[in-house]
Amino acid sequence: MATRISYLVIAAILSFFAGTLQAQQRYDHRVRNDFFAGFTGDAAALERGMKAAEATLGENPDHAEALVWHGSGLYYMAGQAFQKGDVEKGMALAQKGIAECDRAVALEPDNIGVRVPRGAMLMMATRFQQGPHVKALVARALSDYEKAYEIQQSFLDKLGTHPKGELLLGLADGYNRTGDKEKAKMFYQRAAAELPGSPYERSAREWLDTGSLAPQKAGCLGCHAGD
Repeated sequence: MATRISYLVIAAILSFFAGTLQAQQRYDHRVRNDFFAGFTGDAAALERGMKAAEATLGENPDHAEALVWHGSGLYYMAGQAFQKGDVEKGMALAQKGIAECDRAVALEPDNIGVRVPRGAMLMMATRFQQGPHVKALVARALSDYEKAYEIQQSFLDKLGTHPKGELLLGLADGYNRTGDKEKAKMFYQRAAAELPGSPYERSAREWLDTGSLAPQKAGCLGCHAGD
Protein backbone atom coordinates (compact mmCIF):
# COMPACT_ATOMS: atom_id res chain seq x y z
CA MET A 1 0.00 0.00 0.00
CA ALA A 2 1.17 3.51 -0.71
CA THR A 3 1.55 5.95 2.14
CA ARG A 4 -0.59 9.03 2.61
CA ILE A 5 2.30 11.12 1.32
CA SER A 6 2.41 9.09 -1.88
CA TYR A 7 -1.30 9.64 -2.49
CA LEU A 8 -0.91 13.36 -1.91
CA VAL A 9 2.09 13.63 -4.20
CA ILE A 10 0.45 11.81 -7.08
CA ALA A 11 -2.83 13.68 -6.65
CA ALA A 12 -0.96 16.96 -6.77
CA ILE A 13 0.86 15.99 -9.95
CA LEU A 14 -2.32 14.66 -11.57
CA SER A 15 -4.46 17.68 -10.76
CA PHE A 16 -1.77 20.19 -11.70
CA PHE A 17 -1.01 18.44 -14.99
CA ALA A 18 -4.67 18.21 -15.94
CA GLY A 19 -5.04 21.97 -16.13
CA THR A 20 -1.64 23.19 -17.23
CA LEU A 21 -0.50 21.06 -20.14
CA GLN A 22 -3.57 20.84 -22.32
CA ALA A 23 -2.06 22.62 -25.30
CA GLN A 24 1.27 20.77 -25.39
CA GLN A 25 2.46 17.69 -27.24
CA ARG A 26 2.58 15.67 -24.07
CA TYR A 27 5.19 13.03 -23.34
CA ASP A 28 3.40 12.29 -20.08
CA HIS A 29 0.55 10.67 -22.03
CA ARG A 30 2.93 7.79 -22.78
CA VAL A 31 3.91 7.06 -19.21
CA ARG A 32 1.65 8.78 -16.72
CA ASN A 33 -0.95 6.05 -16.22
CA ASP A 34 1.72 3.54 -15.26
CA PHE A 35 3.45 6.00 -12.97
CA PHE A 36 0.18 7.09 -11.36
CA ALA A 37 -0.80 3.46 -10.73
CA GLY A 38 2.70 2.73 -9.49
CA PHE A 39 2.62 5.62 -7.05
CA THR A 40 -0.54 4.16 -5.51
CA GLY A 41 0.94 0.73 -4.94
CA ASP A 42 0.94 -1.12 -8.29
CA ALA A 43 4.53 -2.36 -8.47
CA ALA A 44 4.14 -3.85 -11.96
CA ALA A 45 2.80 -0.57 -13.33
CA LEU A 46 5.67 1.38 -11.76
CA GLU A 47 8.14 -1.01 -13.33
CA ARG A 48 6.53 -0.48 -16.75
CA GLY A 49 6.67 3.27 -16.33
CA MET A 50 10.30 3.21 -15.26
CA LYS A 51 11.24 0.94 -18.16
CA ALA A 52 9.42 3.19 -20.63
CA ALA A 53 11.28 6.23 -19.32
CA GLU A 54 14.57 4.31 -19.38
CA ALA A 55 13.94 3.30 -23.01
CA THR A 56 13.40 6.94 -23.93
CA LEU A 57 16.54 7.95 -22.05
CA GLY A 58 18.45 5.16 -23.80
CA GLU A 59 17.65 6.84 -27.10
CA ASN A 60 18.09 10.37 -25.77
CA PRO A 61 19.83 10.78 -22.39
CA ASP A 62 18.83 14.46 -22.39
CA HIS A 63 15.08 13.88 -22.73
CA ALA A 64 13.99 16.21 -19.94
CA GLU A 65 10.44 14.93 -19.46
CA ALA A 66 11.56 11.30 -19.31
CA LEU A 67 14.19 12.34 -16.78
CA VAL A 68 11.73 14.10 -14.49
CA TRP A 69 9.32 11.17 -14.52
CA HIS A 70 12.11 8.66 -13.93
CA GLY A 71 13.48 10.82 -11.14
CA SER A 72 10.03 11.00 -9.56
CA GLY A 73 9.85 7.22 -9.70
CA LEU A 74 13.19 6.92 -7.93
CA TYR A 75 12.01 9.36 -5.26
CA TYR A 76 8.91 7.25 -4.67
CA MET A 77 11.06 4.13 -4.43
CA ALA A 78 13.21 5.93 -1.87
CA GLY A 79 10.13 6.37 0.30
CA GLN A 80 9.43 2.65 0.06
CA ALA A 81 12.99 1.87 1.14
CA PHE A 82 12.70 4.21 4.13
CA GLN A 83 9.45 2.50 5.18
CA LYS A 84 11.27 -0.85 5.19
CA GLY A 85 14.03 0.58 7.35
CA ASP A 86 16.69 0.59 4.63
CA VAL A 87 17.95 4.11 5.21
CA GLU A 88 21.10 3.72 3.09
CA LYS A 89 19.14 2.59 0.04
CA GLY A 90 16.49 5.24 0.64
CA MET A 91 19.07 8.02 0.77
CA ALA A 92 20.78 6.81 -2.41
CA LEU A 93 17.49 6.59 -4.33
CA ALA A 94 16.27 9.96 -3.05
CA GLN A 95 19.51 11.69 -4.01
CA LYS A 96 19.52 10.12 -7.46
CA GLY A 97 15.86 10.95 -7.99
CA ILE A 98 16.29 14.58 -7.04
CA ALA A 99 19.42 14.82 -9.19
CA GLU A 100 17.52 13.54 -12.23
CA CYS A 101 14.66 15.97 -11.63
CA ASP A 102 17.11 18.84 -11.21
CA ARG A 103 18.95 17.88 -14.38
CA ALA A 104 15.66 17.80 -16.26
CA VAL A 105 14.90 21.36 -15.15
CA ALA A 106 18.43 22.47 -16.07
CA LEU A 107 17.96 21.02 -19.55
CA GLU A 108 14.54 22.59 -20.18
CA PRO A 109 13.85 25.30 -17.59
CA ASP A 110 10.92 26.75 -19.55
CA ASN A 111 9.13 23.44 -20.13
CA ILE A 112 6.08 23.29 -17.90
CA GLY A 113 5.97 19.53 -18.52
CA VAL A 114 9.21 19.36 -16.54
CA ARG A 115 8.58 22.07 -13.97
CA VAL A 116 5.16 20.88 -12.85
CA PRO A 117 6.11 17.28 -11.94
CA ARG A 118 9.16 18.34 -9.95
CA GLY A 119 7.42 21.22 -8.23
CA ALA A 120 4.25 19.35 -7.30
CA MET A 121 6.15 16.33 -6.03
CA LEU A 122 8.57 18.33 -3.89
CA MET A 123 6.01 20.79 -2.57
CA MET A 124 3.74 18.03 -1.35
CA ALA A 125 6.39 15.61 -0.08
CA THR A 126 8.22 18.25 1.95
CA ARG A 127 5.06 19.09 3.87
CA PHE A 128 5.56 15.79 5.66
CA GLN A 129 9.35 15.87 6.02
CA GLN A 130 11.67 17.33 8.61
CA GLY A 131 15.36 18.15 8.62
CA PRO A 132 17.85 20.66 7.22
CA HIS A 133 17.34 19.44 3.65
CA VAL A 134 13.71 20.56 3.51
CA LYS A 135 14.32 24.29 3.01
CA ALA A 136 16.35 23.74 -0.16
CA LEU A 137 13.74 21.37 -1.59
CA VAL A 138 10.92 23.83 -0.89
CA ALA A 139 12.93 26.55 -2.66
CA ARG A 140 13.28 24.29 -5.70
CA ALA A 141 9.56 23.56 -5.69
CA LEU A 142 8.72 27.24 -5.33
CA SER A 143 10.88 28.11 -8.33
CA ASP A 144 8.86 25.59 -10.37
CA TYR A 145 5.56 27.09 -9.25
CA GLU A 146 6.89 30.56 -10.07
CA LYS A 147 7.83 29.41 -13.57
CA ALA A 148 4.42 27.78 -14.04
CA TYR A 149 2.78 31.04 -12.94
CA GLU A 150 4.97 33.07 -15.31
CA ILE A 151 4.08 30.83 -18.26
CA GLN A 152 0.34 30.84 -17.49
CA GLN A 153 -0.11 34.38 -16.23
CA SER A 154 -1.70 35.69 -19.41
CA PHE A 155 -4.45 33.05 -19.37
CA LEU A 156 -4.73 32.30 -15.67
CA ASP A 157 -8.37 33.36 -15.66
CA LYS A 158 -9.13 30.57 -18.16
CA LEU A 159 -7.80 27.81 -15.92
CA GLY A 160 -10.27 25.68 -14.03
CA THR A 161 -10.77 26.03 -10.29
CA HIS A 162 -8.60 23.05 -9.43
CA PRO A 163 -5.43 23.87 -11.40
CA LYS A 164 -5.70 27.56 -10.60
CA GLY A 165 -6.27 26.83 -6.93
CA GLU A 166 -3.34 24.41 -6.77
CA LEU A 167 -1.09 27.01 -8.37
CA LEU A 168 -2.14 29.92 -6.16
CA LEU A 169 -2.04 27.90 -2.93
CA GLY A 170 1.22 26.27 -3.96
CA LEU A 171 2.80 29.68 -4.44
CA ALA A 172 1.35 30.94 -1.16
CA ASP A 173 2.54 27.89 0.74
CA GLY A 174 5.98 28.08 -0.84
CA TYR A 175 6.43 31.73 0.04
CA ASN A 176 5.12 31.10 3.54
CA ARG A 177 7.57 28.27 4.14
CA THR A 178 10.52 30.21 2.73
CA GLY A 179 9.77 33.19 4.95
CA ASP A 180 8.20 35.68 2.51
CA LYS A 181 5.00 36.30 4.44
CA GLU A 182 3.95 39.30 2.34
CA LYS A 183 3.97 37.34 -0.92
CA ALA A 184 2.27 34.44 0.84
CA LYS A 185 -0.47 36.78 2.04
CA MET A 186 -0.92 38.21 -1.47
CA PHE A 187 -1.49 34.79 -3.04
CA TYR A 188 -3.76 33.61 -0.22
CA GLN A 189 -5.79 36.79 -0.72
CA ARG A 190 -5.99 36.08 -4.44
CA ALA A 191 -7.15 32.51 -3.83
CA ALA A 192 -9.82 33.75 -1.43
CA ALA A 193 -11.04 36.44 -3.82
CA GLU A 194 -10.77 34.58 -7.14
CA LEU A 195 -12.02 31.13 -6.11
CA PRO A 196 -15.14 31.83 -4.03
CA GLY A 197 -16.98 28.85 -2.60
CA SER A 198 -14.07 26.49 -3.24
CA PRO A 199 -11.84 24.53 -0.85
CA TYR A 200 -9.07 26.92 -1.92
CA GLU A 201 -11.00 29.89 -0.59
CA ARG A 202 -11.57 28.09 2.70
CA SER A 203 -7.91 27.21 3.13
CA ALA A 204 -6.82 30.69 2.12
CA ARG A 205 -9.17 32.34 4.60
CA GLU A 206 -8.04 29.99 7.36
CA TRP A 207 -4.41 31.01 6.79
CA LEU A 208 -5.37 34.68 6.59
CA ASP A 209 -7.26 34.36 9.89
CA THR A 210 -4.78 32.19 11.79
CA GLY A 211 -1.43 32.42 10.01
CA SER A 212 -1.15 28.66 9.62
CA LEU A 213 -2.59 25.64 7.82
CA ALA A 214 -2.39 21.93 8.42
CA PRO A 215 -0.35 20.23 5.66
CA GLN A 216 -3.41 18.48 4.22
CA LYS A 217 -5.14 21.84 3.77
CA ALA A 218 -2.22 23.56 2.04
CA GLY A 219 -2.72 21.94 -1.37
CA CYS A 220 -4.14 19.04 -3.34
CA LEU A 221 -7.65 20.00 -2.26
CA GLY A 222 -10.66 18.14 -3.48
CA CYS A 223 -8.70 15.34 -5.13
CA HIS A 224 -8.41 13.02 -2.14
CA ALA A 225 -11.64 13.59 -0.27
CA GLY A 226 -12.03 11.12 2.49
CA ASP A 227 -8.35 10.15 2.35
